[in-house]
Amino acid sequence: MLREEHASLLGDADVLATADVLEIGCGSAPCSRWLAAHRPPKSLTAFDVSMGMLDHGVTAAAAGNSGARPGRGPSSRTKSPRDITGVNLVQADAAAMPFSDDSFDIAFSVFGAIPFVADSAGLMRGVARVLRPGGRFVFSVTHPVRWCFPDDPGPAGLKAGIPYFHRTPYVERDDAGTAIYVEHHRTMGDRVRDLVSAGFVLEDLVEPEWPEDLDVTWGQ
Repeated sequence: MLREEHASLLGDADVLATADVLEIGCGSAPCSRWLAAHRPPKSLTAFDVSMGMLDHGVTAAAAGNSGARPGRGPSSRTKSPRDITGVNLVQADAAAMPFSDDSFDIAFSVFGAIPFVADSAGLMRGVARVLRPGGRFVFSVTHPVRWCFPDDPGPAGLKAGIPYFHRTPYVERDDAGTAIYVEHHRTMGDRVRDLVSAGFVLEDLVEPEWPEDLDVTWGQ
């Protein structure tokens, strides 16, 4: 597994200490809470579209992890590098981020938001907008080749059944027919083009290998 504590993709502690950092699609914000506890940035804002997930983050913080407090807009953003909350949680949509231009030095996303937004190119433009000139964007998504295989940890999951260039989203619906889960597939080329068209310069593309000591079939 590729872990930030070893990879330092966001930057080392000295870089982060002077940076305003944004997490996109944070869920219950375990990554931001880890960052606040181990490499605290100047300010750290994490947002998710689900208030329920943000509430889980607050519960986790109360249970002993680094602090977090819910907010509902950019006005609630953490200001002080010593704010006892550590992470400022905001409910927001990744497709319409409610932050001013040039607000952050670093943005990151860990399997959050990006695969679930239909307009991938628009999302990348939104990230570029809220980053300051020279800012850094680090994100992880499931490898696009994984899309071709069924979601099965057994032998059946080793047989490709969906074309790599098939971009129809995966949708789960409830009994009433309402979509309750939607995930969008993009090829590697799609992602690169979206980034470049938004003005980013691609510095690296990391494809972690399976660790020799990892003996579980699920997890990331």
